[in-house]
Amino acid sequence: MPINKNALIRYQALDRCFSNPGRRYDINALLEICNEALFEYNPGATGIKKRQLYEDIRFMESSQGYSIELEKLKEGRRTFYKYLDSSFSITKNPINELEAEQLKSAMMVLTRFKGMPQFEWVNELLPKLDQTFLLKDRENHIMAFENNPFLKGLEFLNPIFNAISHKKCIEISYQPFGKQEFTTNFFPYHLKQFNSRWFLFGQNPNYESLTNYPLDRINMVNEIDIPFSETEIDFEEYFEDVIGVTLNEGQPEIIELKVNSKLWPYIETKPLHGSQKIKQRDENFVFITLHVIPNFELEKLILSFGEDIIVYSPTHFQDTIKCRLQKNLNAYD
Repeated sequence: MPINKNALIRYQALDRCFSNPGRRYDINALLEICNEALFEYNPGATGIKKRQLYEDIRFMESSQGYSIELEKLKEGRRTFYKYLDSSFSITKNPINELEAEQLKSAMMVLTRFKGMPQFEWVNELLPKLDQTFLLKDRENHIMAFENNPFLKGLEFLNPIFNAISHKKCIEISYQPFGKQEFTTNFFPYHLKQFNSRWFLFGQNPNYESLTNYPLDRINMVNEIDIPFSETEIDFEEYFEDVIGVTLNEGQPEIIELKVNSKLWPYIETKPLHGSQKIKQRDENFVFITLHVIPNFELEKLILSFGEDIIVYSPTHFQDTIKCRLQKNLNAYD
């Protein structure tokens, strides 16, 4: 369980007493030392009683605490406490068994980022943690994340991430599909991952509106020394009304969808968008609404469910889906 500051102060005070070979401490002396340490940290502290002190010692002896081994010497009615090993200290054993397990779990998550350019530090950190805390990597991975290590452009994540963090302008070479490659200055603002691909959002000085470039089409990134043009865009709000990365002109509108009841449990547990609401339902269908700006990604998402999701309204978006379905059918002729 988490250790608060007062408890940590007491544990450190007890540790100093237990490891001090020049003096013997009974429960009264330990209580006095602990309260002095608390008063030194906070003059308004009320101190602790013997009951709390005994609980502190039990915790320090437990595997959830520091697994300390105490020698308890009885002389009449008094008991004196010290470490069995006078060289032992909790400062030399900084994490307990529970914390070690938590750190192992954290390491398992960190390994998901190994090899990604912007997380090169993970490759150096994990062996150090393993060596310092005697942690062993598990043979089998318990968690698996969606990731494509072969995606083109991942090598640019680190320099772009650093440029955004330090507000530096970059020069990029970009290769559109089916067009000539071009080079341009660019003010990078935001990196977004969607559908396992990375997109860079920022300002191209040649355009007034925000521009986004998929990283898999970028061939070169260089930091350049020119004044940085900042943005006031809140990207969390920027993407609030869309699915994906394409923000078309216009206002959000209500998109009503008719969902097959057999598919509904999957849509209910993994909503298409944060604005998803149930409008009505019957035995065969669930009618839901989304408050979004229609875009290519929304069209693609709806089409991916085939006949199990039908656009009910508005008419113009229904016609868009019909047109795409018709083109698909015509391709089979």
